[in-house]
Amino acid sequence: MGVSSVSSVIAIVLVVVAAVLIGAFGIRVSRTTSDFYVASRTVTPLWNASAIGGEYLSAASFLGIAGLILTYGADMLWLPVGWTGGYLVLLVLVSAPLRRSGAYTLPDFAEARLESMAVRRVSSVLVVLIGWLYLMPQFQSAGLVFRTITGAPTWAGGLLVAVVVAVNVLSGGMRSITFVQAFQYWLKLTALAVPLVFMLLAWGTNGSPGLQPQDPWALPLHGREHPVYATYSLILATFLGTMGLPHVLVRFYTNPDGRAARRTTLVVLSLLGAFYLMPAIYGYLGRIYLPNLDRPDAVVLTLPGHLVGGVAGDLLTALVTGGAFAAFLSTSSGLTVSVAGVVGQDMLRIKDGVRAFRVATVLAVLVPFALAGTARALPVADVVGLAFAVAASSFCPLLVLGIWWRRLTTAGAVAGLLAGGGMACGAVMVTIIGGPHTGWLGALLAQPAAWTVPISFTVMVVVSLLTPSRVPPNVARTMVRLHTPETLDVDRGDWRPRST
Repeated sequence: MGVSSVSSVIAIVLVVVAAVLIGAFGIRVSRTTSDFYVASRTVTPLWNASAIGGEYLSAASFLGIAGLILTYGADMLWLPVGWTGGYLVLLVLVSAPLRRSGAYTLPDFAEARLESMAVRRVSSVLVVLIGWLYLMPQFQSAGLVFRTITGAPTWAGGLLVAVVVAVNVLSGGMRSITFVQAFQYWLKLTALAVPLVFMLLAWGTNGSPGLQPQDPWALPLHGREHPVYATYSLILATFLGTMGLPHVLVRFYTNPDGRAARRTTLVVLSLLGAFYLMPAIYGYLGRIYLPNLDRPDAVVLTLPGHLVGGVAGDLLTALVTGGAFAAFLSTSSGLTVSVAGVVGQDMLRIKDGVRAFRVATVLAVLVPFALAGTARALPVADVVGLAFAVAASSFCPLLVLGIWWRRLTTAGAVAGLLAGGGMACGAVMVTIIGGPHTGWLGALLAQPAAWTVPISFTVMVVVSLLTPSRVPPNVARTMVRLHTPETLDVDRGDWRPRST
């Protein structure tokens, strides 16, 4: 094992140890079920925004965006734009009302709004599917990184991440991983920014040792079929899918009130905007110096050694590697909490809430780890994009209509979730299991949001209009609660401040 590999392994060990030690702090302050699920709703906007940035900036953000820009060019810049812009939609339409709902999870909200266990059960299944679909590329990428630096089997890196995540989540739940994810956001930002400074200096002065730069936008690289459709479908999935991601939405339940939830969203926009500038530059430099890289997802890991070289290049590679593992750990932790929350509440018949959460945590990690090998033919950002498509086709319509349209019925919600979410899930499974397809069929399956999102909205609205008798009986009270500031005690119906 060379100097670069040794230093990278040391960086991984340090990141893992830091995650475990910071997570262990959660054991001291996590005592109740509310601590495990939503940190007792006491997380401040800056802490929460940092934690959201930590869990949202996944393997797709850290490695995948640069890899897709290396392969397909500037069209892939829509990914970071969409992933950031999705928070604007979340801020305007969802964040504060969702916090006021008082729910722990998305199925909690679905049941409270529609007053139906059927809607809750369908929502629970979709939350688990989206979570597992998002967890798969985290384990996939961890295996890629670990194999790149050590030569170990692909499953070894995924297993390492799965074990560390399980330990952290089991120790202190949401309160524990909030500290870990906030730390990991700033670590990931540093891990990309510092090497980028050195690479830009090397690029501007001496160029890359032993490599000749090329015109980055004139490379003989293959493009995607039907790019116009794929681009607009990708924009739709990323802008609307953010509001349907369980591990993102659960964060707004940890804020003390709706005002804090909105402030959290504003800070998140700033943090994500700062981060997403950098993977795009990595992809651009990759097109200049590493256009024929065998595995484009590894361009972020490979560039520092090629462009800077020497001991400095080895140390910078180690820093990027540590940041990559921080991305896997933080995102996997958030996803595991959201999936475990649903599995523990809705799918396990265990009365002890904390014990149910811990059993569910093991299941939430094991299943996607076992399935991670099936998606290796696809870039990690593509797999995450499929999760966004499912979220946009299911929970986006449910949240938008559930919060802003009082005529949504139980039958309409179930029909829309099954139609849009079911079709998106079918397209995702065909793409993952059968591999990328060609022609229009391949484009429609690989980027389904352009047709599944309109179907979901249309079905929900039409079926609701056809079943007016299925409007929840307490919808007026629920809508008041969603749109009234927490300073008023809506539940008591007397409009007096809670302090009285």
